[in-house]
Amino acid sequence: MPGDFSLRTVQVTLSPLDRFAQFLQSRGKRVTQQRRQIVEQVFSHHDHFDADELMAHLRDELAARRLSRPTIYRTLNELVEAGLLRKMTLGGRSVFEHEYGYPQHDHLYCQVCNALIEFHSQALERLCDQVARQEDFEVLGHRLFVTGICAKCRRRQKPSRASD
Repeated sequence: MPGDFSLRTVQVTLSPLDRFAQFLQSRGKRVTQQRRQIVEQVFSHHDHFDADELMAHLRDELAARRLSRPTIYRTLNELVEAGLLRKMTLGGRSVFEHEYGYPQHDHLYCQVCNALIEFHSQALERLCDQVARQEDFEVLGHRLFVTGICAKCRRRQKPSRASD
């Protein structure tokens, strides 16, 4: 069944930093230089990441004591509360991905190497809408994780045939 499962583009009116600033202001907080550095790093590219991976990217700031581990963890939680990041628990670890300005999508998840492959399916959206109409259910979003083993891990797991 051929198809285009690529993610579509989402237009946003505010940058992630501006959106975060609005959120913080609504809570009586301000955008500090530390929060700014974290947001800029997080949104400099799209990747699924955990707190340790983020800290590795910010190691110079951590080493120079311009940032602390608690500030990074606190800011990640604030970014989730603000709707900028989504937090998922996979393989016993918390993983983050962009939520704001990123399209609705689903994942294939490799249980061996923890790889996440993103995809979008119009057929899946139509099926969700059809079931929701049938059940008189208002859909606000969905999240699908298909678990399995990626091709790379399957190739590694295949036993090599011994010569007879």
